[in-house]
Amino acid sequence: MRILLTGAAGQLGQALAPALAALGAVNALDRSRLDLADADALRRTVRATAPDLIVNAAAWTAVDKAETAPEAARRVNARAPGIMAEEAARRGALFVHYSTDYVFDGAADRPYDEEDPTAPLNVYGASKLEGERAVMAAGGRSLIFRTSWVWAPWGMNFYRTILRLAGERRELTVVDDQIGAPTFAPAIADGTVAVVRRIVAEGEGAPAPWGIYHMTCAGQTSWAGFAAAIVEHASLPCRIVPIPTSAYPTPARRPLRSLLANEKLAARFGVALPFWRTPLDTLPLDSGGG
Repeated sequence: MRILLTGAAGQLGQALAPALAALGAVNALDRSRLDLADADALRRTVRATAPDLIVNAAAWTAVDKAETAPEAARRVNARAPGIMAEEAARRGALFVHYSTDYVFDGAADRPYDEEDPTAPLNVYGASKLEGERAVMAAGGRSLIFRTSWVWAPWGMNFYRTILRLAGERRELTVVDDQIGAPTFAPAIADGTVAVVRRIVAEGEGAPAPWGIYHMTCAGQTSWAGFAAAIVEHASLPCRIVPIPTSAYPTPARRPLRSLLANEKLAARFGVALPFWRTPLDTLPLDSGGG
């Protein structure tokens, strides 16, 4: 299998590159080698590499910056996935794309399933939703995995920020009324590989599995709860002080409750990610510091 991976330097891309190697030869491209905002270059790259599988782990993830740069976010999060999906459909390749819990407004009192109405609160969420629609409109063999609160021991993320700040301070204030599921990037990578293996094993005669699936770790917590777990695991002498979202205003509004239901993924592919705290509790204590 020839595999094209975009966003290879990101936290999800760094997890996907070694995981996908079990499926075939991976051509892993980061922003320095492929600018997703350049539509022509993107088409040329896909056609030149002639992949059997395209995995798009690239995204504009600066949620607050997207508010003042909506077109830049849209080029990466909406237009580029649509182009990749079109090119994949043209050659009959499988296309895997990742989306976000931020396509929902967080007003539901239960986890969202794939059929629930979307209503993003910010430019980032709107651009990701537009990307979903562009991928589906291409009409190919596409899978969209919505995930949430992605973290890893590398890259720029909440986990590494809390480790750094908790090592410098005795007290941190963290939002406690936004509820979600912290999801470990390597768990997403493993889940993705398991899904692709299942599709390959089923062959052409199986019912078409294409569409949107939720893929998050199980359970739930708040940002303050996640921070407290990080500090506890690292044995840092820092107190986490819960605060409401209203006490920490940001340019982009966030959904207060963005839990995703994962039953569809488990039912169709037999894939379920671990409880959100399990990867943290099994991580070496020196991971992600600095």
